[in-house]
Parts: sequence; C-alpha cells; structure tokens
Amino acid sequence: MNQAVYRFKPFNVGRIVIWSLFALVLLFAPMIWTSSLSHTMLSQMGIAIIVCLSYNILLGQGGMLSFGHAVYAGMGSFLTIHTLNLVSAGKFPIPVSLLPIIGGLAGLFFAALFGSFSVKKAGTPFAMITLGVGELVWAMSLMFPTFFGGEGGISGNRVAGSKPLGITYGPQVQLYYLIAIYTFVCTALMFALTRTPLGRILNAVRDNPERVEFIGYDTQKVRFYAFLVAGFFAGISGGLGALNFEIVTSETVSGVRSGAYLLFVFLGGATFFFGPIIGGILMILAFVLLSELTKAWLLYLGLIFLFMVMYAPGGIASLIMMNLRVAAFGKLKRLWTSYLALGGTAFVAFVGAGAMIEMVYHLQINQAMGPELEYMGATLDSKGLNSWFGAAMVMITGLGLFEVVRRQFKLEWDVIQQEIEKEIKRRESL
Repeated sequence: MNQAVYRFKPFNVGRIVIWSLFALVLLFAPMIWTSSLSHTMLSQMGIAIIVCLSYNILLGQGGMLSFGHAVYAGMGSFLTIHTLNLVSAGKFPIPVSLLPIIGGLAGLFFAALFGSFSVKKAGTPFAMITLGVGELVWAMSLMFPTFFGGEGGISGNRVAGSKPLGITYGPQVQLYYLIAIYTFVCTALMFALTRTPLGRILNAVRDNPERVEFIGYDTQKVRFYAFLVAGFFAGISGGLGALNFEIVTSETVSGVRSGAYLLFVFLGGATFFFGPIIGGILMILAFVLLSELTKAWLLYLGLIFLFMVMYAPGGIASLIMMNLRVAAFGKLKRLWTSYLALGGTAFVAFVGAGAMIEMVYHLQINQAMGPELEYMGATLDSKGLNSWFGAAMVMITGLGLFEVVRRQFKLEWDVIQQEIEKEIKRRESL
C-alpha cells in the first residue's frame, strides 16, 4: 500500500516580515508625510513601482531589452481615461476603483498584438523592433487626435460614478490608498510569478536559450507569455496614472518615457526583484524634486548613470546585497572608513563638476540675469576665469582622491571576500 508522506514546510519568517513592513510603509506613509505634494509624490511612486517591476519582467528576468514599454502603459492610460469619461457621462456603470483593470486589459491586448511579432527575435533585433513599435505608436498619437487628443491630450474627472462609503477619490489621499492597494497586490503577483515554472523557465531563457530549446521548451512562447504579463501590469500602472493626473497626453507613449523606465530600472538593479522598486522611487524623486532644483537635472542623471555603469553595473540593489553579505560575516565595520572616504571624495568631485555645469547652463539660459549665480551658498562668476579654474581644480582634486581611495578600497574588499570564502568552506567541512 502506498503511504502518504508528510513533510513539514516551515513558514518563511523573513519573507513574511518583509511583506508586512512593505504593507505598513504603504499604510502609514501619508500619515508621516502629510502635505499635498507628499501625497502626490507617494501616489506617483506607487505607479512607478508597478511599471518598473513590469518592465523588469522583460529586462531583468527575461533578458529582453525593450525600448517601447511606455506603449503598453500609455495605451492603458488612454483606454482608462476614455472609460472614465464614459462613466462620467453615465454610459458605463463601473466603479472608478476598477478602471485600472481596464488599463491592464488594454495593455494586455496591445502586448498580444505587438508581441506576436516582436518576440520572434531576441537580443538586438528584439530591441530594435520594440524601438520601431514605440516610435510608430508615438507618431500615431499625433496623427489621430480623435482617440489621442492631439497635443492637448484627453482629460477626465475621477470624481464620477458610484461613491461607496463616501469615497469620491477627489482628495489625493483617497486616491493614494487606491494606488497603494494596487501597488501591493501587483507587486505580490509579480513576485509570485518569479516562483512559478514560467518565471523559472524565463530565467533559463535569459541565461541559456539554446539549452532551453534542447530540453523541449519553445523560447518564443516563453518570451511571449512574459511579454503579455509585462504589458498587463504596465497597463494597470497607466490606468492608475490616468486617474492620478486626470489627463493623458502623447508623452505617455513616447520614447523618452520608455527610456526613463530603462534608466531607472537599471539604476535600481535589474538583477534583483526589489531593484525596480528602488528605481521607481528614484524616478519620481528625480522628476519632481531634482527637476525643481536645477535645469541641468537630465545631465546629472546621465552622469549618475555613467558612474553606475562604470563602478556598480548591478545597480543600487547589488550594492545593498553585497554589503549585507559582508555584514552577515561581521566584516562590514572594517569598511566604514573607506565608505566615508569614498563618499567624501565623490562629493568633492561632484561639487566641482556641478559648479561647471551650472555656470554653463547659466550662460546658455539665464545670461540676461547677469554673469553671477548662487551655487551651494557661494557666488560664482560664469564669465570669470577664477570661478572656472576653481571649479575645475575642485573637480580634478576630487576625482584624483576618489580614484586613490577606490583602489585602496578594492584591495580591502578583495581581502574580505577571500576571508568570507574561506569561512564558507570551513563551515561546509564541519
């Protein structure tokens, strides 16, 4: 007789704690940051987290570099805003809270349409196809004003339809909690995907597609299924964006928006699930705060991206995980002085480079206001040789010291990694 075999499967306490903390952060964030601007930024962060995680299904998990992911978020936004207007006119009785699902279905539809031929190629051809699709849809958004609204876009009013429990979604905080619910659920579902057979085989397709074909899987179908899932969640983020801004323009399907998703997913760390979450938060901080501080914010973003590619290609998430590994073996305290030195020298280099950048922008944009400008509490003369020479010397000094410290840090880091490997082997031998 066959006897049932019972195996004890303990709860993953660490995972439960992390998800509980994530839920608590979403719940209490608007109570800590109470201003209207804070609520708006938190809402945008939730939307950005969903779309960045959806893009990472393609890039990080499937190895598919897409230059047109904004198409699916943008089309989700347009279908959502049109549906919202039908709800406002009393022609479509559906709760406003379910409209992001309409956006998700729109993203799924267009992902099926464009993905049917995009995924037939991989690597560079796939990237070029997605770039072409993105440019095609963006051009169409200006050619068909009936659907896309032309340059002015399509506007709507989210205070429409039924109002259960008196929730109108007029106040920003009410909409924030709707976005927070979608953010938590979508994040959980996308994480669950990574633990399914589809998620596992998608990683295998990324790493070794030839071997996946050899064991009997159709890599084209795997990429297509991933494309559908990514399009669906991107559409949900687009629907939430339509409710948040109450207007959708052609910019939502532009190549600039797709490039932003790529940039910040990479900065956050595409190889780790929580990397795009970091990237989504950074994206909103850059678009809202950094853009208000300086007109050269795009140039600063480019420099940061270049710096990360050179010294931390795994993104911020990889830096966190590497240091957690060092901390787990009790060796992080040996590096704190090096981190202070790296941060200090990098800041000095940034101050010098920033001064030069601000003077260039001042000469190009604010020349009518005179040659002088304020920078970090100091007055610079954009036409004076002393200011340029001083800024250049500060930057060069900072870069030189940074390189010296970096080399010393690398030697110390390599020694610590060797000690960790020896400790791992020692524990395995016991």
